[in-house]
Amino acid sequence: MADTPPIPGSTYRVHDLARPVPPVVKPAAEDGGPPSDAVVLFDGKDLAAWEGVDRGPARWRVERGVLEIVPGAGNIRSRALLGDCQLHLEWAAPAEVRGDGQDRGNSGVFLMGAYEVQILDGHRNDTYADGSAAAVYGQFPPIVNACRAPGEWQTYDLVWIAPRFEGERLLQPARLTLFHNGLVVHHGRALLGPTLHEAIGAYAPHPPRGPVELQDHGQPVRFRNIWARSLDL
Repeated sequence: MADTPPIPGSTYRVHDLARPVPPVVKPAAEDGGPPSDAVVLFDGKDLAAWEGVDRGPARWRVERGVLEIVPGAGNIRSRALLGDCQLHLEWAAPAEVRGDGQDRGNSGVFLMGAYEVQILDGHRNDTYADGSAAAVYGQFPPIVNACRAPGEWQTYDLVWIAPRFEGERLLQPARLTLFHNGLVVHHGRALLGPTLHEAIGAYAPHPPRGPVELQDHGQPVRFRNIWARSLDL
């Protein structure tokens, strides 16, 4: 349409018929399932998509379609490397409650192997706010506590925007939007840096893509239905 105004920052006009249409992506038949363009990281069958952090085999347990931490086996990380992405995972703290605070259903998911979103049994469990379930660990608590009861399945849906660097200079911090059980608990959150314990990590240049890492914190947290979609455009 040559009689419509140009769109600022674009070579196209409003309602331009020459503008490419979005590609078709088939959604899953059931809510939460992987769409047609997803990288499936765990589908209930095996650990082929994972390795140990030391690049040895992933030594967690897979039974009846569920991935379970074997305490002491160490963290595992995806073989696939991701930058900007949408990540879906489902997790459950042990149904039998043992311990309290950080010693109850503790694990974590690290974006790019460096930036942690806390996994914790947060149902009627007091702990420090920036270590609660769905917190950006050591930095930002979630805006609400959306935890279900111990043993129940919970969902994290994350939109991750990786940090940008120019040489040694940080151009843009990492940003996170997170839905916990369907509730927004972080929205466009700018992270302060990589995750450290009892400290704030400083940004330093790193590759634009990295693994998804799941934490062995010594407790048998379970996982299922893990997939990601690249948003690198």
